[in-house]
Amino acid sequence: MSLPCPHVIPALAIKSTNFPDEPESFTILHGEIEFSFRGEKKVVRERETVNIPANAPHSFTNASQHPVRLLCINAPAGLDEFFLALGVPVASRTTPAPVLDQAAKAAMMAKTVSLLPKYRTDILGTNQPVRGDNPLN
Repeated sequence: MSLPCPHVIPALAIKSTNFPDEPESFTILHGEIEFSFRGEKKVVRERETVNIPANAPHSFTNASQHPVRLLCINAPAGLDEFFLALGVPVASRTTPAPVLDQAAKAAMMAKTVSLLPKYRTDILGTNQPVRGDNPLN
């Protein structure tokens, strides 16, 4: 099991993702997040949890003006390594996330795409999906 606790900056939208091998649970520690799952949108508030089964595309957005902190639970462990490889280290858990310019955002997306096969992860967009090593695709 892995337990990353990301900060989600205001207006951040996580595109539709799919983890073929790992269910996820999100518990909101501070703030609220709008989740989309199976065509339904739901606002999940502080101290509430949403459970996503394996191989179920989902997305979320911080539509508020404030950072959100959430606990992400993945089982079995391994997806935490994806987030550690992708993330930008900060000094402490309360340090604000760095502001990325367009070049840094493009570099992060390229890095994300390069890591997808290793972690058997898909990012599903509105056009063509970006796929990791998923035998179901």
